[in-house]
Amino acid sequence: MFSPGQYLSTSDITREGASESSRVELIPITPKLISMNRATYKRESVPSELLTTPAEYRIGNNDVLYITVWDHPELTAPSGAQQQIDANGRLVRADGTLYYPFIKEVQAAGKTIQQLRADIEQRLSAFIAEPQVDVAVLRFSSQKVVVTGAVSKAGPQAISTNPLSVVEALGTAGIDTASADLSGLMLTRNGRVYTLNLDTLNLDTLNQQDSELQNVYLKGGDQLYLPYNDKKRIYVMGEVNQPRALSFKTATMNLSDVLGSVGGLSQTTSNGNAVYVIRGVENLDVEPAKVYQLQAESPTAMALATHFEVRPQDVVYVGPANVTRWNRFISQLVPSASIVGTGASAAKNMSEVSSNSN
Repeated sequence: MFSPGQYLSTSDITREGASESSRVELIPITPKLISMNRATYKRESVPSELLTTPAEYRIGNNDVLYITVWDHPELTAPSGAQQQIDANGRLVRADGTLYYPFIKEVQAAGKTIQQLRADIEQRLSAFIAEPQVDVAVLRFSSQKVVVTGAVSKAGPQAISTNPLSVVEALGTAGIDTASADLSGLMLTRNGRVYTLNLDTLNLDTLNQQDSELQNVYLKGGDQLYLPYNDKKRIYVMGEVNQPRALSFKTATMNLSDVLGSVGGLSQTTSNGNAVYVIRGVENLDVEPAKVYQLQAESPTAMALATHFEVRPQDVVYVGPANVTRWNRFISQLVPSASIVGTGASAAKNMSEVSSNSN
C-alpha cells in the first residue's frame, strides 16, 4: 500500500485451524462461532458455603443494651424516666460483662438476646417474685463489616438483629456505576477471598428474591471491596466516529455495544467488512493471538455483533475503505504539488522579469 494511514492486512494472518506455530489466527464471526461460545458459557454461581441461613444475633463487647424489668422502674430506668433512653443503657464492657443491680456481674457477650433475658430472669428470681425481663440492643457496636472501593459511602456498617446481606450492604454504600468493575466484587472472610461477579449474578435483578446475592449474609469482620474499572479497558481504533478507550464496567460487553458507544462506524470512510476484534496480543509468548473478523457491510450482520462478547484489553479496529485511503493519499499529495507548482511559477516569473530587463 502506498497510501498513508493504518490498515490491517490479513494476508499474513493464519486462518482458523492452522498450525499451532502460527502467531495470529483469523476467525470469522459467524452464527456457528456464536453458538459454540454459548455452549461453552458457564454461569457463575455463589460458593455454597456462603449460602447459609443467617445465625441469630449474639451480643458482643461495646453493645449497649436496654433491660426492662416490668413493674420495677427503679431497675429499668435508674437514671429516671425523664432521661433519654440512652442514659439508661447498659454497656457491655471489654471483658464481655455488664453490671446489673442485685445480680451484679452478668456475662453478656456471646449470648443471644433470649439467652441473656432468661439468665437475668433466673438470677433476679432470688430477689423478685416472678420477674418479667425484656432485653433490647440500643446500639450495635460489636460487629461490623467494612465496604470499600468504587462506592459512594465507603466505611463500616454494623451487623444488627436484622441480618445484613451483600445486596443491602451495597445498597447502603451506593455503587459508583461509572467507575466500578462490577465483575470483581471481593468478599474477604476469615482470610479467604471470594469473588462475586455482580454482572453474571443478575445485577439488574439484585432486588428480586431469586438473586443468589440476596442469600449471602455478612458476618462481623467481613470485608467487601468493589474494585475500580480504570485498569480494564477496550481500545476502539480506526474508522469509527469517536475512537477511544472504553472502561469495562461488567464481566463482558458485546461488540454492538462497543461500536455504539463510539458513535458507530464512519459511514463515509469505513470498510464494513474490516471490523476486527484483536485478542491476546499481550500473551503472544504463550499462545497465538486471535483476530475475530465481522463482515458488517450488511446491517443484518450487526445481529451477530450483539451476541459476540468482547473482553478486557481487546482491541476493536475498523479498517478504512479503499477510496478513503486513496483520498488520504491525494490529500497529502495535493499540498505538496501546490508547493512545487508555486515554486515553479515563481521561477518562471523571475526568468521573465530578468529577460525583460535585459
